[in-house]
Amino acid sequence: MTLEELVEQFAYHVQAETEAGWRGDVKAADKHVKKYTAAFKKLRDHGNAGRDALAVLLEHPRMDVRVTAAACLLRHRTAEAKRVLEEAAKGEGMIPFEAQQALQRWEEGTWALDPE
Repeated sequence: MTLEELVEQFAYHVQAETEAGWRGDVKAADKHVKKYTAAFKKLRDHGNAGRDALAVLLEHPRMDVRVTAAACLLRHRTAEAKRVLEEAAKGEGMIPFEAQQALQRWEEGTWALDPE
């Protein structure tokens, strides 16, 4: 699978997880979380090239995709990721809350989505 295909898979499953959550389908949401997490792990296996490929999603039209990608990229693309999360965190709802939580974990030093 190419880096671009992994990035597409990541974005697809983030969106599907969000939509399953809106429907209250926890089982489906969990399945999609596992799939986008697996895609991220495969991207990480490619080192910084994989992380850089994921960074295109920081400009994605959907906030959920931007926020999830930014949360994953905080260590690698700190300034860009924080900008995306800070912008999203200004809103209300679940996705802005997730952005706030990612920023809080980063500031506390407990963030661990992509350890060195």
